[in-house]
Formats: sequence, C-alpha cells, structure tokens
Amino acid sequence: MAEEDIYTKDGATDFQHDPSVKRETGTWKACPYILGNECCERLAYYGINTNLVNYLKFQLNQRNVVAVNNVTNWSGTCYVTPLLGAFLADAYLGRYWTIACFSIIYVFGMTLLTLSAAVKGLKLVCDEKNACHPTGLQTTIFFLGLYLIALGTGGIKPCVSSFGADQFDDSDEAEKKKKSSFFNWFYFSINIGALIASSVIVWIQTNVGWGWGFGIPAVAMAIAVLSFFSGTRLYRNQRPGGSPLTRICQVIVASFRKFQVKVPNDKSLLYETAGEESAVKGSRKLDHTKQFSFFDKAAVETPSDRTKGSDNVWKLCTVTQVEELKSIVRLLPIWATGIIFSAAYSQMGTLFVLQGNTMNLHITRSFEIPSASLSLFDTISVIFWVPVYDRVIVPFARKFTGHKNGFTQLQRIAIGLVISIFVMLVAGTLELVRLRQVRKHNYYDVKHIPMSIFWQVPQYFIIGCAEVFTFIGQLEFFYEQAPDAMRSLCSALSLTTVALGNYLSTMLVNIVTDVSTRHGKPGWIPDNLNYGHLHYFFWLLALLSVANLGFYLLVARWYTYKKAVVSSQ
Repeated sequence: MAEEDIYTKDGATDFQHDPSVKRETGTWKACPYILGNECCERLAYYGINTNLVNYLKFQLNQRNVVAVNNVTNWSGTCYVTPLLGAFLADAYLGRYWTIACFSIIYVFGMTLLTLSAAVKGLKLVCDEKNACHPTGLQTTIFFLGLYLIALGTGGIKPCVSSFGADQFDDSDEAEKKKKSSFFNWFYFSINIGALIASSVIVWIQTNVGWGWGFGIPAVAMAIAVLSFFSGTRLYRNQRPGGSPLTRICQVIVASFRKFQVKVPNDKSLLYETAGEESAVKGSRKLDHTKQFSFFDKAAVETPSDRTKGSDNVWKLCTVTQVEELKSIVRLLPIWATGIIFSAAYSQMGTLFVLQGNTMNLHITRSFEIPSASLSLFDTISVIFWVPVYDRVIVPFARKFTGHKNGFTQLQRIAIGLVISIFVMLVAGTLELVRLRQVRKHNYYDVKHIPMSIFWQVPQYFIIGCAEVFTFIGQLEFFYEQAPDAMRSLCSALSLTTVALGNYLSTMLVNIVTDVSTRHGKPGWIPDNLNYGHLHYFFWLLALLSVANLGFYLLVARWYTYKKAVVSSQ
C-alpha cells in the first residue's frame, strides 16, 4: 500500500506528495518526547502502585488478603481499560488524540488522589498509635481517584508504544531496523520512571507523608502531558481505519452465511480490491494464509453478494479483512500464555512486599528501607539488562541463529517464561528459610525478624531479567503481528494478560485462603505471615508456570507469521 494512505502529519500532509514531511518527522527525532511521556507517566503509576498495599493495610486498616486483592483488582483494571482506549484509537480518534484526551483524565485522577491524602476533611486522621479510622467519604474519594487513574491509563498504555513504533517506516529498511531497538529503549524509559518511584517516592510516602507521596507523582503526570504535546510537530500519525470490531464481525457473519459455499483451490480467485490500495483505511493488503480456511468463505464471490451494484460488506469481505481476523485468532493462544506469567509478576507488588515487611528493614541503625522500595532492584535489573540485551546478547545470538534480532520474538518470550519459574522457586525458598528461623528462635510474634530484607534482592533481580525477555518480546510481537489498522487493539490485547494475571492472582489467593483456613487453621497467607505457609503459594505459581511453558512451546511451534503484500512501488 502507498505510504500516503497510512501516514500523515497532523492528519493532512502525506509522505508521497511532500517528501520533506518524512525527513522532518518521525524516527528518533520524535521519540524523545514519547519516551519522556512514558517515563513520567510510569513514575506516576508506580508511585501509586508500588506502595499501595501498605497504604491499604496501614492507612485504610485492611487485612492482608483484602489489601492484596484490592491492589491486584485495581492493577488488573488498569490493564483492561486499554481495550476501550485502543478501540477509540484504531476506529475514530487515532493514537495521538486518544493519548491526549485520556491523559487529562489521568491528571484529574491523580489530583483527586492527592487531595484525599492532603486536604483536611478528606485526609485520614490517625491516633497516637498510628491507627487510622477512615470514613466512608474518605474511602470513596480515594477509590474514585484510583479508578479514574485506571481509566486514564487505558487510553495511554495501548497507544504510546504503538505510536512510538509508528515513527519508523516499515517500507524503509534503515528505519525498520531501528524499530526493534525502540521497544527496548521504550521499556528502559518505563523503568527509569519506576526506579524513581520505588526509591524516592516510596521513601517520601513512608517517611514524609502520603500527601507529598501522591502529589509528586501527580506533578510527574502533568510533566508527561507537557512532554507529549511538545513533540506534536514531529509526529507521524496513522489514520484510524474505522471500527476493527465491525470488520471482524463482518467476516464472521459472511463466513457463516456462506457455510455451504466451497472455497476455490486457486486462492487468487478470492475477493480483493484491485490495485495496491486496501479496502481498510490505514492498512496494507495482507497475503492469504492457509490456516482457518473456514473464514475464507467470506471472500468467495457469489452472484448474490452485490446489492444495487455495490458490495454487501456483510456478505462479501476482502482477503485483507479475512486475514485481519485470522491474525487475531492466531495471536490468542500466545496471548493466553501471558496470563500466568503476569500472575507471577504481580506478586512483586503484593506478596513480595508483605514478605519484606516481616524482615529486618535496617540499612543502618537509624535508617530503614521501606519494603516496597525493594522493587527498585527489579528496575535496576531491567535498566541493566536492556542495554546488555540490545548491545551484547543480540549481536552474540545473531552469530548462531542468523536472525537479524538475535532471537525471534517468540524465542525471546519463551526465555522469559523459563526465567519466571526460577523467580517463584527463589521466592518460595527464601520464605521457607525465613520460616525456619521463625520456628527455630520462636519469632512468631516478632514484627521484624533479624533476617535482612536484602535476601529478597535475587528474586527482584531475576524477575527484572524475565521482564526484559517476555514483556518487551510481547510488546514487539503484538505490534508486528497486528494488522496495520489494529495495532492499538492488539497492544491492548497484550496488556490484558497483565489484567487477567492480576485477576488470576486474586482468584488464587481467595481459593487458597478458603481452603487453607478450614478447621481454624491460619492458612497460607494469614495477617501474621510467621504463622503461614507463603512458600506454598509461590511454589504453586512455579508449577503453574511450568505447565504454562509447556503449552507455550506447543502453540509457538504452530504459529504462522503475518505477511503483508509487497508493494511494487
């Protein structure tokens, strides 16, 4: 497909008719503003998420299980709302305006959250024993702000990585090679924001106050918005292609309407628009693939397909439309394998923090590190592994695999899934060692046992390594394998694995709690973890991760990569 049908500057000028637009826009010239936006937005998000379990436990007086579930439910919602944002971006608004509009909602939510912790009447009042007693209004305002943030992030998360990748032209080999590096540095910028959040912001929340602890992330989000708008004149914008869900439904309806129609052996007989231009705005034509041949029936032309001289789109679809649906269906098994990985990853913000609360937090006699700040070692790990992967591992692997990126995207994801198994084994082993110390020295009612919290560092560092392989691999994979006019939707689809992983964690915690607390037992995850068996839960996740890896290897072997029709221009 010609470039002018895909890319525009400010929705008007195209590359083909004005080549200077391509020289002046996109590539790494535009990316600093996008990366700056993502860095500040992630600082705001992790400034809330990293220490949220402690706010709920100690400020809102929630039990361990309730606090853990509230965190995972909110985190899950933050990764479900991207489906809404992605639909609006692909169908109507485009990625630029979707990011802009939802950023305003995000800032409003951050402001409300800050007011709930700083303004008299909304701010929690605690007694001399630091016991807080929130009113219904205070709790409502807090959760309203929290879920406005979840809505705001829904318009940013599925669009910003795709919008950044849009700055590199697939038809230009020099630019295309830079795209893979963009995803690595995009994830790097995420973790710079997370590093500041898990160190500076968490310390301020714990030692200065929650008003400042929420206020600084709110300011960071305002800076994120300014950074994004600052780069407006440099951006390449992809035109929205209309409702992707409508096109998917059209193919399904047309296929079932023609379930008795035979698909011709010669696939060139299937219906497609003439010339290079696709019927789908903002999309190149896609080559026919053999899988899911039932849907090919939608592209078989019959005499009744035309109504008053025009095509009936609910009876006759182009090959490109059919292949869009096939691309989504092919992605689903790979997508499903991300759920258990995300369930394991979500423990870093919940049970890892509660595990750390029971250990010795002292760095010096007078200085304690907040347990939530240990996640900075995950961030340090990512910041370490991203350049190592990009500059060392990829060139080394390329010599053996012959692949331009060192590993295929599917191989990269698989390596991360393997590493995630070891994360749960290490976390479970540490908890087993900790409980042995509790039993040996009768530390059952001791708030912090004399075992340094820095024993948690390996599990945080290893999970950071797993992120670099799996999460970045997923970002690139879902962008590359998505049809051009569905890239926001497919990015959102990849993010829903995080949502479902959080919800799965909530479900597992509830099931484990219900089963393990029968007959008056304290259960695996009691309020006092010294009486529990938290290591059983970590090992349960390790077993699920092993089964998940086996399923992934089967579906990855079966996967067929998307092919775009090569333009003759």
